Formats: sequence, structure tokens, C-alpha cells
Amino acid sequence: EIYVDKTGLITRTNAVLDTRQKFVCVSRPRRFGKSMAADMLAAYYGRDCDSSRMFSGLSVSRDDSFWKHLNQHDVIQVDVQWCMEPAGSAENVVSFIKKSVIQELQEAFAGMLPEKTVSLADALSCIHAASGKKFIIILDEWDVLIRDEASNEAVQEAYIAFLRGLFKGTEPTKYLRLAYLTGILPIKKLRTQSALNNFYQYTMINPGVLAPYIGFTEEEVKRLCGRFGVDYEKTREWYDGYLAGDFQIYNPQAVTELMDSGAFRSYWTGTETYE
Repeated sequence: EIYVDKTGLITRTNAVLDTRQKFVCVSRPRRFGKSMAADMLAAYYGRDCDSSRMFSGLSVSRDDSFWKHLNQHDVIQVDVQWCMEPAGSAENVVSFIKKSVIQELQEAFAGMLPEKTVSLADALSCIHAASGKKFIIILDEWDVLIRDEASNEAVQEAYIAFLRGLFKGTEPTKYLRLAYLTGILPIKKLRTQSALNNFYQYTMINPGVLAPYIGFTEEEVKRLCGRFGVDYEKTREWYDGYLAGDFQIYNPQAVTELMDSGAFRSYWTGTETYE
């Protein structure tokens, strides 16, 4: 029932497809819409569905690039947080991701991959060499192993090596149209930052052109308040917490909970520790 149009983000990602800026990492706190944005990109780009009705009438549909890329691409979307449970342990997450995705690739691109392929980067390279296909990779919660396994150097090193093989070097520039990573931590803040320094960072402090897509803007909150009969000035006093570029940014979790219940409470801070 509560929907705020953030499809302008797609216009931005369309502009960097197949360019040097196609490696994108978006970092922000929990409950700021990271996963919803990742799902939106997958729904727009993925050729396994027809989402034209879903996006019709939204802001991206008025952009010249809209029809060119709508449902035209092979998308690999991985939620690393979700992979933790079926993998069985942090040590098995990388192998679980590789095995699962390679199995899907073998089904989708029959005959293009050797039966015993174990490297995901090699699998994508082989498919590109055989067919010219390029991929969009969306990695949600990319940093979960960095955060949750901070003391486990073996897990972290294996994971960073996996990401380096997938995204760094000359070969990935051939088989990737776009790499879109979301997480809480920015890549450049890691001690291993040199492994993935080809990514363009969009953070809470330096959001760049993605500033209006971090959370709800002031104008968007005003419209919601008018629609749901909520006092905007009181909403501003409670939830106007961030300045991203030129935009006053509101936490989407707090605003949607307020519109739904009509009660002013600290919704967002109750979803996680202050750290």
C-alpha cells in the first residue's frame, strides 16, 4: 500500500552498463531499502520475466533507456545473508554459492560449460566466449562474512579471493555488464580494500548521484503525510535524521511504520543495536 517510486535508480544504472563505472557498491545501514533496490533491479533487468506492467507509469518508464534494457539481460542475484543457513557454516558459503549458481548456469546454457566446472568466474568466462553473453551480478548483503566472521581470517580470505576472481581483472570486464553490491560496510574501509578497488562507492557520507535513492526524501515524506493525514512538522521533528548531498533523508522503515500505525515511535532503532 505504501510505495515510493525509486526507479530513477535504474536510470542511473542503465547509464553505466558496459562502462568502467559498472562496478557499483552501495553501503548504508539496515532498513534503508538496500534489498528492495536490489530486487527492483533484478525485476527490471532479468530476461526470465515480463515486468513491463510493473514499471509502466513509474519514473524510469519515461527515460529513453527504459525499453532498451527491460527484461533483456541475464541476471545472477545472490543474497549472501540467506546463503548462510543452507550452506551450513560460514566456511561453506563460498562453495555453496559457486555450486548453486554453476548448476543453474549449466541448465540455462546447456553444452557451454565443462561438467566439472568449479570456478564461477571461469564459468561466466566460458559462457561469454561461447555465446557472447554478458551478465548482471547483484550481490545483496555482500559484507555479511566480513561482519559476522571478523575473527575468522580463513573465511574472510577465501571470500575476498572469490570476489576478486569474480570482479577484478581484465576477464570480468568482458563478461559483466553490471556488478551491483549492497551492504553495511563500504569496500574501501576494509583492510583488504585493494582486492576490490575497482568499485565505485556510494555511502551515507558520500552518496554522489545516488543521494535521492538512499531513503525517503523530504518531498516524498510530505506527500505521504498528506495522503495518510499525518502531521508533517511532527514527522520532521521525529525522523529527519540525515543530510545526503542536497537531500534531507528519512529512514524508510520509520516513515512507513508511522504511516501504517499513526503512532510516533523509534521504529528504526528497535530493529538493531546502535552499533
